[in-house]
Amino acid sequence: MTQAPRSGSGRSNPRSGGGAGSSRSFGKGSKPATGRTGGPKSSGGAGAPKQGGFKSGAPKSGGFKGSAPKEGGFKPGGPRTGAPKGKGGGERAFRNERFGKNLGPVTKRTHTRRPGKPVISEHHDPEGIRLQKVMASAGVASRRVCEEMITEGRVEVDGEVVTELGVRVDPKTVAIHVDGMRLQLDETQKYYVFNKPRGVVSTMEDPEGRPCISDYLKSTNKHERLFHVGRLDTNTEGLLLLTNDGELANRLTHPSYEVPKTYLVQVRGPMAHGIGAQMREGIELEDGFAKVDSFRLVDSTPGHILVEVVLHSGRNRIVRRMFDAVGHPVERLVRTQMGPIRLNDQRQGSIRVLGRHEVGHLMAVVGL
Repeated sequence: MTQAPRSGSGRSNPRSGGGAGSSRSFGKGSKPATGRTGGPKSSGGAGAPKQGGFKSGAPKSGGFKGSAPKEGGFKPGGPRTGAPKGKGGGERAFRNERFGKNLGPVTKRTHTRRPGKPVISEHHDPEGIRLQKVMASAGVASRRVCEEMITEGRVEVDGEVVTELGVRVDPKTVAIHVDGMRLQLDETQKYYVFNKPRGVVSTMEDPEGRPCISDYLKSTNKHERLFHVGRLDTNTEGLLLLTNDGELANRLTHPSYEVPKTYLVQVRGPMAHGIGAQMREGIELEDGFAKVDSFRLVDSTPGHILVEVVLHSGRNRIVRRMFDAVGHPVERLVRTQMGPIRLNDQRQGSIRVLGRHEVGHLMAVVGL
């Protein structure tokens, strides 16, 4: 499993909602990595451009132009609980994860089969690996704690609750869940978060020679054949997921799963009363009806308004078109969250590895 890049800014912020690495300030300019080796550029590297308006973290409560927002004024959607204990009151899975410490428990699974008493699972493979060893290798906890999780009934193998410590499994052929969260056992699968700057095209290559995603990948990672989950238009900034897990990417972008996305939107003010209610009720666009799941005024300065909107639609330029329709063209747009994954104060132009806990939550959102 790929480890999160080590940098001074990569340590989790105890007050942040998700797994982004923290950084103290933005540098003078964001430059693509060229001719370097190693993993993806960490969030502590030099360089995100200072662009007008707000920055892509949480908004500051007293004006947002040219200043780094503070988290006190912006709380994206999604759970913000402390590190919860497991179903049986024991240690939380992935409690030592560097990222994703505050994502909370996943939605309760309802299609499990619980045996009446400890039995050898029907998925027992005499030639396989002990279940607790597989869990420990996946970073869940120590082997001793993993054994406690099994006996407490917190572990499922292919939808069946397993309480017998003697069970052996083939990690290549089974799906294992701990507290309802899927373990990613395939070490070839890669998951990253990219904080896309303005002006970067959401493609791996651009025939016109414009800056694109691959310019921000270090040379040793370009052979991984990563692809982006969804897209952001050239002038939109913020969170973009990169992966080679095709099944997860397809589900995250499929309309039936309705994965919510959170945006900070800067427009010219003042804004007439009732615009938020209008956008929540729905607006007729040229390609059909559209509405936001939530609308919240975050900040205002003379001549400018900062708004947070959450919506699950993935239609092209949907946020910009909705604000155009209500008479407030977008001046700046940043995606700060997708599903349970938050951008927080990750440096613009940087790429970081998703923690195992974050990957598990992403899978839970789309039923994996």
